[in-house]
Amino acid sequence: MLQKVLAILIGSTLVAIGINYFVIPHHLVEGGIIGVGLIGKYAFDFQPGLTIIILSSPLYLIAFFYERSLFYNGVHGLLVSSFLIDLLRPLSFYSSIPIFISSLSGGLIIGIGISILLLNHISSGGMDLIALILSKKTSINVGIFLLFFDSLIILVGSIVIPDTTIFYSTLLVGTVGFTTLFFTNFLKPKEVESHS
Repeated sequence: MLQKVLAILIGSTLVAIGINYFVIPHHLVEGGIIGVGLIGKYAFDFQPGLTIIILSSPLYLIAFFYERSLFYNGVHGLLVSSFLIDLLRPLSFYSSIPIFISSLSGGLIIGIGISILLLNHISSGGMDLIALILSKKTSINVGIFLLFFDSLIILVGSIVIPDTTIFYSTLLVGTVGFTTLFFTNFLKPKEVESHS
């Protein structure tokens, strides 16, 4: 239990820092439900964390009936990470890092945060949850599914963000995906496979 609590706190904090300090200042789009929350912020000035909770709710209902353990593990990660994303929003006003470095650094930090959550079978949003379910069903690494979902969100995000950020958003998403793939596949492969 203590390990899960620490994983939720550390992983969610890293995700929230990455989003607010590296992603939002440059109007980059991340993948999955977080990316949709960011699109809502850029287009309508919605709170991204609250948007993530609202959009993830139907997916968590599916998990509730599909596998309760994923629901219970995931809902805590969802609530904590979404809360921290909105709580740490002031960080976005203090970032002066160039967009290229932000794309790489943000992707690395978010990817590590998501990996910490996934290695403890916790998700930070709906797409992570679906990726965990699909990984369990197919035995394909969860990072592959996340990379696929993230790419779809980038395509959608390209409609509402300036063209100049599409490349850097893709770089961000790629860094998140490959970081997640590396940590979930090579750091603790036995734990991930045993849950597959």
